[in-house]
Amino acid sequence: MAPVRRLAAHYVLTPDGLMRDMVVTVDGTGTILGLSRCERPDSRHGVEFHSGILMPGMVNAHCHLELSHMLGLIPQGCGFAGFGQAMSASREAVPPDRQAAAASYRDARMWSDGVSAVGDISNGGTTAEVKAASKINYHTFVEIFGLGLTSTQRFASAMRLFSERGARVSLTPHSMYSLNEAMLVEAVGAGGLLSVHFMESRQEAELFEGRGEMRKWYDGRGFREDFTAKYSSPAERLVRTIPAERDILLVHNTFVTQEQVEMINGHFGSRVTWVLCPRSNRYISGELPPVDMFRRKGCRIAVGTDSLASNTGLTLVGELETLGGGMEESLRWATSAGAAALGMDDRLGSFEVGKKPGVVLLEKADLANLALTPESVTRRLV
Repeated sequence: MAPVRRLAAHYVLTPDGLMRDMVVTVDGTGTILGLSRCERPDSRHGVEFHSGILMPGMVNAHCHLELSHMLGLIPQGCGFAGFGQAMSASREAVPPDRQAAAASYRDARMWSDGVSAVGDISNGGTTAEVKAASKINYHTFVEIFGLGLTSTQRFASAMRLFSERGARVSLTPHSMYSLNEAMLVEAVGAGGLLSVHFMESRQEAELFEGRGEMRKWYDGRGFREDFTAKYSSPAERLVRTIPAERDILLVHNTFVTQEQVEMINGHFGSRVTWVLCPRSNRYISGELPPVDMFRRKGCRIAVGTDSLASNTGLTLVGELETLGGGMEESLRWATSAGAAALGMDDRLGSFEVGKKPGVVLLEKADLANLALTPESVTRRLV
C-alpha cells in the first residue's frame, strides 16, 4: 500500500471555505485521514506543497460519454433545431470501434483532470464496459425519448446491462417535450434519481403555447403529442407529473424564467438541483443560463459539460470560468453540490475524514484575486 501523504497548497477548499495554511492527509487508499492547520506548510518536512488550490475531486453532473466520438462533427452556432437535425445525421457516422475508443479516452482524461463522479446520460449500453472498468463513480441515466414511443421495454436491456456490472443506474425521461403522457408516467414510475433536460431552448416553452419552430417541426413531421392541451408550460407539466419527494436534476435551464424557478423550487424544495452546462449552451445557441438569478434564489447549482457533440472538451474548470462568480462558490458547484445531487456526498465532494473524494490541484488561477482565468487547469494528485 502506498504511504500516507500530506498535501498542501496556497489555498485548500475545506468544508469551512477556502483557507490558507492547511494540510490534507490521505492514506494509501485515498481516504481522508485529517484536515489540519499548519503554519508555513511550504517549509514543513514531509508536506507536499503545490502552487495553486487543493480541492476535492470534481463532479460532472451532466455528460453524454457515449457521444465522445462526435467532437467537431456539428458546427457551432447551428441553433437548437439545427443541432437536433445534425445529431440525427451524424450520430452513427463513426464506426462502433472508434466510438468505444473515444469514450474510453475521455473517461481516462476526465479522471486525470480530477473528475471523481459523473452523472451520465445513456441511450443504450455502449459505454457499459468503459464504466465498469473506470475509476470514476458513475450514475448512469438511461434516457427515454420519442413521441412515437409506446413502451419502455426496449430500454430494459440497457438498464440490465449496467445493473449486471454493479452500476448505479436509473431510468429517466429526456424532457418535458419529447414524451407523451403514458411514457412520461412510466419513466417516472420506474423510481430512482431523475435527470431531465429543461428549458434548453425558447422553443420548448413556445411549443406549449402552440407556436414556434418546435411546433412547426412536430406538425411537419406528423408527430402527435398529447400534453400541450393539458399543461400551459414545461414547468407546469414537470410539477404536476413528478412527485415532490423525488430527487431530480434539471439540466441546462438556459431560458428558464424566475417564475418557473419559483414554481419548481416551491414543489421540490431542496430535492432539485439546477445543472448548468454553459459552454454547450454557448456552442449551440450563443446563450448562457441565468446563473445570477439562480444564486439570488438560493438554488443548489451543479455543473456539467454535456457532450462533445456540443463542446470542445469535458473540463469542468472551463465551465466554471464561463459562468463567472466567486471562486469558493463556483468550486462548490463542481464538488460538494454535484456530489449531493448524485447522492454520493457520503463519500465524495469534500475533504472530510473517512471520505475518498480524490485530491485535485487547480493551477493557473489568479490567486491574488481568487478568480479563474481562461488558462486555469486542474490535475489529479490522488
